[in-house]
Amino acid sequence: MGFKYIYKKYAPAIRMNKILIIFIFFTVVPNAVWAQTVRKSLKAKVIADANDLDGVYVVNLKTQEGTLTQGGGYFSIPVAVGDTLMLSSIQFKGLKIAIAETDLTSPLRLVKMQPLMHQLDEVMVFQYKNINAVALGITPAGRKSYTAAERKLRTATNLDAQFGLNTSLTIDPLLNLFSGRSAMLRKELVVERKQTILEQMASMFEQEYFTAKLKIPTEYVKGFQYYLVENNRFVAMINARNKAMATFIMGDLAVRYLEIIACEKN
Repeated sequence: MGFKYIYKKYAPAIRMNKILIIFIFFTVVPNAVWAQTVRKSLKAKVIADANDLDGVYVVNLKTQEGTLTQGGGYFSIPVAVGDTLMLSSIQFKGLKIAIAETDLTSPLRLVKMQPLMHQLDEVMVFQYKNINAVALGITPAGRKSYTAAERKLRTATNLDAQFGLNTSLTIDPLLNLFSGRSAMLRKELVVERKQTILEQMASMFEQEYFTAKLKIPTEYVKGFQYYLVENNRFVAMINARNKAMATFIMGDLAVRYLEIIACEKN
């Protein structure tokens, strides 16, 4: 049996073994080399024009290993030169960074991210007058509602701005009394109530009503409005939303106010 005969008989098997060896070399060897790649822990920090830097997801696209930023944007992840990190978050634009040799020698790698701005095309504001604390069940129906000035006075003096002395007493009211703070808060309450009347009046009567109907000069309209809030009868009608009676009282007071203006000019 000659050499040529043996080679011809086993040539297909030899060729298959060569292909198998080449396949193993190009698949197993690179993976073994990759597995031997030494990775170092990269210490980095996300920086951005934002307060919340925690929770940014960082993943090494080469190893698929990931982590989250915490403690104000700090994170640590194993990397090697040539790896690519991808950073993503709902509040920042996605970012990819390639790892260089200098990153492995740096004590802290700073990663700048851009906040993701959500711009609204249109904003519509609706006022629902029937929705309040009572309607939502937050405050029981029938409970007294206090204004800001009334709450301050009630807290400082233990006096209810509407009904007088409360049932509980502390030393704070005495201190506020002697320091003059109570008197100051009472003045604030008076000013607040007058401002409320002015706002209610503005909603019931337009500016032209004072100049065209009552004949009040334009430069005196504001003074006349302050003159009105000093009248108890007028204030009571405004609070009662009785526009007809308030109009009647206003007409009488307008005549008196015009007489005052005439006297001052003379």
